[in-house]
Amino acid sequence: MTSAPFDVLGIGNAIVDVISRSDDAFLGKHGLVKGSMMLIDEERAEQLYAGMGPGVEVSGGSCGNTMAGIASFGGKGAYIGKVRNDQLGGVFGHDLKATGVSFETPPATDGPATARCLILVTPDAQRTMNTYLGACTGLGPADIDARLVASAQVTYVEGYLWDAPAAKQAVLKAFDAARAAGRQVSITLSDSFCVHRYREEFRDLIRNKVDILFGNEAEIKALYEVETFEQALAEVRKEAKIAALTRSEKGSVVIKGDETYEVPAAPVAKVVDTTGAGDLYAAGFLFGFTHGKPLAECARLGGIAAAEVISHVGARPEQALKGLI
Repeated sequence: MTSAPFDVLGIGNAIVDVISRSDDAFLGKHGLVKGSMMLIDEERAEQLYAGMGPGVEVSGGSCGNTMAGIASFGGKGAYIGKVRNDQLGGVFGHDLKATGVSFETPPATDGPATARCLILVTPDAQRTMNTYLGACTGLGPADIDARLVASAQVTYVEGYLWDAPAAKQAVLKAFDAARAAGRQVSITLSDSFCVHRYREEFRDLIRNKVDILFGNEAEIKALYEVETFEQALAEVRKEAKIAALTRSEKGSVVIKGDETYEVPAAPVAKVVDTTGAGDLYAAGFLFGFTHGKPLAECARLGGIAAAEVISHVGARPEQALKGLI
């Protein structure tokens, strides 16, 4: 690939995660669907937060986690996302920059507070996410610097951005800037509920704008409204240039045209918290991709990163990923 100052530019919802251990009874009491991501308002966020057990606050956001992972591999990353000039906004910016990722998006000086995601982790390591988007909804086309987009080999975005109309327009502006500069673009489907909301728009993107698609088994089946992973694989092969699809303990499958690469999952002594597994898989894959690695090796690196992050609480690596390869 053509050299560039940055390997990957990420565009995402800048969110601080509040992670707490929970049980099925708590989920039932509050009408939460295990394993899902629900958008909530500020009042609901305060209600849930009051009922949660002790929490750990860590900077998160799907794409932010991916960018932190790329930096942990030794890659060069930049990030665009909107926070408020409040305490959590300061935490988010500090944490991301501390990983080595460039983050220069100006914070909002008024309007909603910095976004937060209340994550409930049940004993089976499933995470149920409740997201107050807050300041994220202020991300818009004005925050996209075409020169920054042109300076990255790949621009990577999260499907969650489609929940905010201005953010969606920001992504489309970035995609056009990337294509004009001869760069590549990538998107993750983010969540099967998100897929149901924007199925046709996502499929149009995959056919016409996206170079690398990320998704898990549930998301890709939801995208094509099929019952089996094999059916989904046959459908995505017709539309995607490259698709990297994760299957939890079954590893991942990467397709490109008629090529298929099945890569086993990296071993994990104990699964503690699955938060961030897909985000870190994308980090490993994109790090490999922007460093000229074969697709199967990209998937292997993704698996290593995912294995590290699910071995502890929190969605960002606790040890340097470059030391694991």
